Amino acid sequence: MESDKSRRNLIAIIIISALGYFVDIYDLILFSIVRVASLKSLGVAGENLLSQGVLLLNMQMAGMLVGGIIWGILGDKKGRISVLFGSIFLYSIANLANGFVQTIPQYAALRLIAGIGLAGELGAGITLVSEVMPKESRGYGTMVVATIGIFGAVVAALIGDYFDWRTAYFIGSGLGFILLILRIGVYESGMYASIKSMAVSKGNFLKLFSDKKTFFKYLNCILIGVPIWFIVAILITFSPEFAKEFNIVEPISAGTAVMMCYIGLALGDFLSGALSQIFKSRKKIIQTFLIFELIAIFIYLFLNRFNAFYFYTICVTIGITGGYWAVFVTNASEQFGTNIRATVTTTVPNFVRGAVVPVTILFEFLRNYTGLIYSALIIGIFVIIIAFISARRLEETFGKDLNYLELN
Repeated sequence: MESDKSRRNLIAIIIISALGYFVDIYDLILFSIVRVASLKSLGVAGENLLSQGVLLLNMQMAGMLVGGIIWGILGDKKGRISVLFGSIFLYSIANLANGFVQTIPQYAALRLIAGIGLAGELGAGITLVSEVMPKESRGYGTMVVATIGIFGAVVAALIGDYFDWRTAYFIGSGLGFILLILRIGVYESGMYASIKSMAVSKGNFLKLFSDKKTFFKYLNCILIGVPIWFIVAILITFSPEFAKEFNIVEPISAGTAVMMCYIGLALGDFLSGALSQIFKSRKKIIQTFLIFELIAIFIYLFLNRFNAFYFYTICVTIGITGGYWAVFVTNASEQFGTNIRATVTTTVPNFVRGAVVPVTILFEFLRNYTGLIYSALIIGIFVIIIAFISARRLEETFGKDLNYLELN
């Protein structure tokens, strides 16, 4: 009887975490889809569409950077479930308010708040799933969360195409509040519950910087994920601008490009998650996907001169090669002990998302000297080389027992 109850709770945790990530991705990607339409309705035009779009994207990503630290610490101090509730409540409120903005400063402030809210969802969900799944099969659990979650971008693209941008934000808010109701009754991780009352340091973010070995392990966990967000934030978000540079006559929709890329990301996450289980390795799969991602970037930038259909096909392809997000976050979760695991698992993906800020600033700077295509190429090669080296330096964590504490 107890076994059946535990199994039902496990299934509920996986489903709720997957749906939570679905709503998370919906809101995260929605701005990229409605960027042009929303900015035009607020009076922005011409070259300012790109510069103001970068500003708002950076505000959202900066919010995720701050939120990742806040929610990660709370996840270790107060529990994984409390973060799941709190984060989705905050970004659902922010989504609702986004539908009423009238000025760019209002828009920027709300994207910052939404970013803070969005920061807690994935890390808490992956931490929870990693701790309740058997160690030999937890990769399948996180694979399901990431694969289902990423389809939130596909839904966001469809909603963005068929509804007014304000309505699209309202829909995202509604999905969040529905999810809050579904989460009632989900139990805390037993692994975390066993240390909750222990007199041990929990969620000590500064501990990650306490010694050279710990710091570089944490930094390497972050760096292996940056190439994923490079392709989303640069190549896909600004796909209309790239299409013009490629002299593609047919109009290219950012919303459709995002949808195609995220279909690829979902397929890639399913594939990378399954392969990491089959080959019993996180590191080898991440490195393999990085090699193929570099090839896909070259194809996108230099063999993408035909028509809209071909362009969108390349978007799917580059999405597949960047689809190691599930393995990347699972790897981060498996690298550290229970008393700081939520902090790591929540901050790592958000530092990756936050890395969009310096990446886009560097992109804006370089394109003034090298042009759109070569600035993207330079940054793409750089982040992939760094990610490959970082993956090489991390320990293999497949099948690792996670029931331990970081005491040093």
